[in-house]
Amino acid sequence: MRIIFMGTPDFSVPTLKALHEAGHEIAAVYSQPPRRAGRGKKERPSPVHAAALEMGVEVRTPHSMRDPEAEAAFLALEADVAVVVAYGLILPTPILEGPELGCLNVHASLLPRWRGAAPIQRAILAGDKMTGITIMQMERGLDTGPMLATASVPVDRKTSGELHDELAEIGARLMVETLEQIASLQAQEQDSLNATYAAKIDKAEARIDWHKPAEQIEREIRAFAPFPGSWFELEGERIKILRADVIGLNGAPGTVLDDELTIACGHGAIRPVRIQPAGKSAMQTEDFLRGKKISAGAVLR
Repeated sequence: MRIIFMGTPDFSVPTLKALHEAGHEIAAVYSQPPRRAGRGKKERPSPVHAAALEMGVEVRTPHSMRDPEAEAAFLALEADVAVVVAYGLILPTPILEGPELGCLNVHASLLPRWRGAAPIQRAILAGDKMTGITIMQMERGLDTGPMLATASVPVDRKTSGELHDELAEIGARLMVETLEQIASLQAQEQDSLNATYAAKIDKAEARIDWHKPAEQIEREIRAFAPFPGSWFELEGERIKILRADVIGLNGAPGTVLDDELTIACGHGAIRPVRIQPAGKSAMQTEDFLRGKKISAGAVLR
């Protein structure tokens, strides 16, 4: 097929590569404009932009798809389909309906559960046992379009980073399979009565509230790892917890219970396994404690 690919972050790259390796013609790649980053504040292309350049594919970076010139340029490509994976810009109706097969989206949840910006993190926070990928025909509503294919995976005790990478690869394979079978697929409408919304993660959510149950705090730690990272303060220093175990001990919330940095919560306790002090690399908790002793009875904020 002749495909327009639209995506921006790392999550999108496996699908772009899979479509290219499957022999489809990538007419053009759309990605958000380069952003200034790093100490020198130099413009840095998005991961999709960089991957497309390596493939020798034309990259377009309009600031808006509502611009008449951008719309005309898109339609002039006369693509069979547009594949959209975390592009990040709103697509107006002429774009959604422009390609012969419209725009197909790779979404990181089992729709209609977790429509919106942060489906992976919200699935972990809610304690969902399963999540997955949905291939959806896009329409004007937020992740409301009919579904063409799904694939499920267990959440287990995975972090959002681990699920992100797993789902990115599954989404890539599922999109290739969907395009191969699209002539015989029957789109299924979503049940909006069962829809839930995955709001964008607010950095304020990452500060640990020790009054919450240990099970909930442990889910938050996994949901916010590696970014933004669940954190607490010790002697004015911010320390992130990247992985932790739930322990069957109790005490005053925020109190260190032993020399292994077991911390009491509203119910139960957690024991950090992997942490990251401010300005330092992530490390095992036992390595951190060799350099900084935290005695039982200390209270964390």
